[in-house]
Amino acid sequence: MEVGFIGAGFMGQHMIRNLIEEGHTLTVFDIDKSALEIAKGNGAKISQSPRQLAQSSEVIFTSLPTPQILDEVTFGEGGIIEGIKSGTIFFDLSTTSLEMINKIGRLATSQDFHFLDAPVSGGVKGAEDGSLCIMVSGESQIYQKYKPLLSSIGTQTMYCGELGSGTICKITNNLIGLSLHVLLGEAFTMGVKAGVSPEILYDAISISTGDSRQMHSFPTTLFKDDFSPGFQLNLAAKDVGLATELGKSKKVPMEVSNLVQQKYIEAQNKGFGTDSAASVIKIQEEKSQVIIRNTI
Repeated sequence: MEVGFIGAGFMGQHMIRNLIEEGHTLTVFDIDKSALEIAKGNGAKISQSPRQLAQSSEVIFTSLPTPQILDEVTFGEGGIIEGIKSGTIFFDLSTTSLEMINKIGRLATSQDFHFLDAPVSGGVKGAEDGSLCIMVSGESQIYQKYKPLLSSIGTQTMYCGELGSGTICKITNNLIGLSLHVLLGEAFTMGVKAGVSPEILYDAISISTGDSRQMHSFPTTLFKDDFSPGFQLNLAAKDVGLATELGKSKKVPMEVSNLVQQKYIEAQNKGFGTDSAASVIKIQEEKSQVIIRNTI
């Protein structure tokens, strides 16, 4: 299958490789030349613009960091819309705004192509080993037809409903996970400062009701002072912002979420934006005057 992929970053490069390994022909576009070199090394063809990529693709995937970039790639000069053919399938894998999904969806109807939002969860590791969760919404018959293609990048694909439902599920999921980073930071600084090592706290919580997936990376990241980015804090701040904006648009009080958003903004102001999302915990460490680290 002729597949176009726009966005060859931390997540995209692995999804591109997995699609190629499944036998698909990949054409890739990214503004980052080093990312394109990785894709080329994995066997992808390189496109000069989103328009050119769209002209040659049966299926288009986008995996982009912000709604603004998705808007530019789709609607800007030399963008997807200038080259997309009637009947083309367009999956957006990004975590973006509901407004952006609906904007592309309206154009898809008028220009006779098929657009589905399909945000992914599982981080860089999930992208690398092809075990992502993919939350798809839009035309159900298109989802069913292209589910085998999606299975090249994710072991858990689910249909969420009408267009935008997948994005709502992803924003909700990320708000929960990213809020837990803030809560876990408070809980662990309390426990460590009260006299228990982070390892013992982790072991106790792991077999108790406080266990969470967000905590499971701590032994190899937080406890070892490793904040190398898998999922950057800048993207985490964006995703929490998407959630608070969605709540505001639906007149849903988001009091706790607004506090969480301020923590991520504070971490950005401290210069942690390109570190992992877990670096938001360093704000709590500084205020508590205690470090959650492996002492062995």
